[in-house]
Order: sequence, then structure tokens, then C-alpha cells
Amino acid sequence: MNANEDYISTLEHEFRLNGNAEIAKGQQAYMKDNFVFFGLKTDLRRQIQKPFLHRDFLPSKKDAKLIVGSLWEKNERDFQLFGQELLFKYVKSLEKADISLLEYMIVNKSWWDTVDFIAVKLVGAYFKKFPEKRDLIIQEWLKSDNIWLKRSAILFQLKYKRNLDEVFLAEVIKQNFGTKEFFINKAIGWVLREYTRTNPAWGIAFVEEYSKELSNLSKKEALRLVI
Repeated sequence: MNANEDYISTLEHEFRLNGNAEIAKGQQAYMKDNFVFFGLKTDLRRQIQKPFLHRDFLPSKKDAKLIVGSLWEKNERDFQLFGQELLFKYVKSLEKADISLLEYMIVNKSWWDTVDFIAVKLVGAYFKKFPEKRDLIIQEWLKSDNIWLKRSAILFQLKYKRNLDEVFLAEVIKQNFGTKEFFINKAIGWVLREYTRTNPAWGIAFVEEYSKELSNLSKKEALRLVI
């Protein structure tokens, strides 16, 4: 067993040791039976995984990427939740090629609990570091048939505040007009609502200008803080 396999097997041992079958059933139901769980509440999972994320025990970034890939192949959702938090430890050392791993994480084992973390904390940081990659990659995501890539394209600026590119966000949202997809319309409303914390006038004006094109869900979510 190599060091990466040992890292994963030790983590799995701790997760299994502390799991609770009844909690697992509830978690699985909450996630629409898309995933199975060990039955670890978030606070307990993070307590268990804390030593694995301590800087003295972190694998190299190269190994961490391999570990994340392996964790994404496992059935229990706890592994993916840990994996994205592991990768976040290397957010300041992201490289251009890392977008491939981020995209893999978005389109595999996809659901809002991982996609939103990846989009906001990892993809958001990636495009801040490599803004020259933004336009081409986001357009590819928007043209895809994958709703999670589209949701990520909408949400990656969620925490940008005054650094948010209003023109770019507007164009991304416009390319999703007419969709009936809940997760897309919810994301549109969410990013608009969050930006009203920084620039309420822009958010209100955007909703008013495109009131006919925006879904009712998007409008409701967007104006929740200002009405």
C-alpha cells in the first residue's frame, strides 16, 4: 500500500468507525437518494477529518490531486465532501491545468452540495488567478448540455463582491434565459441576490429590465433582500 492509499484507507476507517446508520438514512433521503452516506453529521465529519487536513500531514499537491480523483470514485458522499475540502487547502497554488480536475469534479457525482463549493471556492479562485482563461472556458460550459457546468458558470462570481464583472454576469445569465431547469434558475436568483448586498441598484435594475425573461423563481430569489 502506497502513501496515498494509506491516507485514504485510514480516513475510511475513521469514517466507518464513527458512522451512524440512522443518520445515514436521513442524509440519503435529504439528498434524494442520489448518494449513500456513512452517517456523519457535518460537525463530526469535520472533526474526524481535521488531522487529515493539518498542514503537517497534508500530502503534496500532486498526491492530493490523485487522492481527490480516487475519492470521487467512491460511493459514500462523505468522501467527495472531504475531497473538495482537501483540494481547497491548495487553492493558493492553483495552476492553469487544474481546471481539468475542477471540471471533472463538477460533472461527476454531481449535486448542489459539491458543485456549489467547487464553483464558488475553487473555480472562483481559479478565474481570479487566471482571468485570461475565463471567457473561453465559461462559454464552453454554457454551450454544454451539463446543468452543473452551467450552474458553475453562473455561481463562480458569487463572493466576488466589488470585483464582480457585471457585464460578464449579465451575459452569462442571458444565455440561460428560457430554461426550465430549477438548479439554473435558482442559481441566477442566488447570484443576483448576493450581489444586491454590494450593489442593490444594479441588481434591482437588472431584474426590472429583464423581468419578462427571468423565471419567477429567479426574480423571487434575486429580490429577497431588497423587497
